Amino acid sequence: MSTFSIFLVLITIVCFLLIVVIMVQNPKGGGLSSSLGGSTQMGGVQKTTDFLDKSTWTLSIVLISLILLSSLSFTGTLSDSDSKIIDNTEAAVPATPAPTPAQPAVPVTPAPAK
Repeated sequence: MSTFSIFLVLITIVCFLLIVVIMVQNPKGGGLSSSLGGSTQMGGVQKTTDFLDKSTWTLSIVLISLILLSSLSFTGTLSDSDSKIIDNTEAAVPATPAPTPAQPAVPVTPAPAK
């Protein structure tokens, strides 16, 4: 499994967790925080909204850093730098130069005699 594939799996997991955390929140304050009472402790956090807010920011920072790190895996030694779309061989250059078109003959008119 390549380094990029590992980053891709981690990015997918973080995206899924971020979607779940965002969907649990209710912008009007009537979401999970009001159903749990708002003052109950959840994982050592006094307010559920604080926990959801901090987890949203943490997951978004982790997502951005994983994306940046995955872009570095392209330039590493484990990455495949050859393009499968663009052929690396240059177009064949003809060995002999192409003949130039013949110049049209300009008739030479003799100068009038005096």
